[in-house]
Amino acid sequence: MDKVITCFNKRPDALVRLICFPRAGGGSVHYARWAKTLNNSFEGREGRAKEPFYQNMQEIVYEPFALFGHSFGAMTCFAFAEHVKNVYNLEPIHMFLSGASAPYSEARLQAPRRIHLSDQEFLVWVTSVGGTPPEILASAEFAKLFLPALKAVICVAENYRRSRPSTPILSYAPHDLQALVICATVQMLPGTHFYLKEDANEKYILDYITKHLEMAEMDYL
Repeated sequence: MDKVITCFNKRPDALVRLICFPRAGGGSVHYARWAKTLNNSFEGREGRAKEPFYQNMQEIVYEPFALFGHSFGAMTCFAFAEHVKNVYNLEPIHMFLSGASAPYSEARLQAPRRIHLSDQEFLVWVTSVGGTPPEILASAEFAKLFLPALKAVICVAENYRRSRPSTPILSYAPHDLQALVICATVQMLPGTHFYLKEDANEKYILDYITKHLEMAEMDYL
């Protein structure tokens, strides 16, 4: 599991871990500058500064941790939280979800299923969502490599179901308000599905996460 997690700034002295999950078709590189920003926000316990960094997931999850995920990454947050709860009896101190509907939402069952679209129809839909430069989507070579992987991820997302978690949730720009307001704090931010690419929105979210994790740190001092 240690090979799955990318740590851009190792902080073995940090009291809270923020594990981020990328959108479909994206990667952890999007969070590289987040690591630097959040890294500068927290002061760790100096007495732990010489401890070796974690080598596997089992070691990481026994420290307080929080989750962030955008779009498909939000679904991965739910799945990850469910897994560590079932296997290790652990829960994140907070889940920050962005641009996604809830996996327990009844509305998701009625939504059109994109996995049944033809490649051309699927490309049209991906283009309409935004986030990927049109010139890249117009490349036949790129589409040949990109579409199977993205369709597989969308298939996983559309088929994923789970019950409501007990973890505190904050959801930004959700796709299903009715389902999320039942068990989450919801905040609407301006922009499209990829509103997170706007500097002002990204700063707002990072500031909010920083505040909540700093408060959580105080509980473990």
